[in-house]
Amino acid sequence: MDDWEKAGKITAEAREFGRKLVKENTLAIEIAEKIEKKIIDLGGKPAFPVDVSINHIAAHASPLINDQTKIKKGDLVKLDLGASVNGYMGDTACTVEVGTKKYEKMIQATEEALKEALKLAKPNTKVCEIGDAIQKKIEEYGYTSIHNLSGHEIKQYTIHAGITVPNFNNNDKRELKEGMIVAIEPFATDGEGRVMEGKPSNVFSLENIKPIRNTNARKVLSYIQKNYKTMPFSARWLKFPNINFILRLLEKEGIIKQYPQLVERRKGFVTQAEHTIKVGEKVLTA
Repeated sequence: MDDWEKAGKITAEAREFGRKLVKENTLAIEIAEKIEKKIIDLGGKPAFPVDVSINHIAAHASPLINDQTKIKKGDLVKLDLGASVNGYMGDTACTVEVGTKKYEKMIQATEEALKEALKLAKPNTKVCEIGDAIQKKIEEYGYTSIHNLSGHEIKQYTIHAGITVPNFNNNDKRELKEGMIVAIEPFATDGEGRVMEGKPSNVFSLENIKPIRNTNARKVLSYIQKNYKTMPFSARWLKFPNINFILRLLEKEGIIKQYPQLVERRKGFVTQAEHTIKVGEKVLTA
């Protein structure tokens, strides 16, 4: 088993573990941190901070330090997570509805759209053909695919690399190639079908390494370079004094960038499903 396969296997196991954690009155931070620990216990590292995106938040809602957000009955919770083994990564997501069945059909729409996409995701398939299949399947269920969120190629230490895989027919004629690692992630909504930037997520990645005067900031930057390289990381993971001040300083200097939460523009509810594949071979996160 190579490192891509190991990362995919760990990612899949952590997803199913996490799915069972999503319950009424549970803290989102507890869910995220238990999944992150599970990934480590299974022999990987988190490829990025676990997202627990609720209702109209589509993505990038990783809990903040001391976050008190609780899961409520009726919430539609997207878990997006990944494991890294030596920088080779799996990326997967699922949606859990808490205590109700109002959005059962929307969850099914993204899961079925993902199945259709996986059938098509072979060498020489155009990415617009996959997007077209995703869009049609989601619309078949009476929902809208989110146009400005997409799947993506993955390379070592880079979670978003190379080509993107759209969730609608964008006429992109680029083709999948044998052995390419790609995450496919349909999103469905009862809203407009576009997301906009929301609140800060406290999830960062290294953008531009350059000298910085502040001694403590240099220590934090060195730690980030050593432990995460270009992979996203959470402020929760950095156990340094005054970490929020230091991260703001590094962000202001353009050394790191922060990912905002992504919110459905008309506050529609959102569902997501995602797998990572090795094109022409297998679904790594099945």
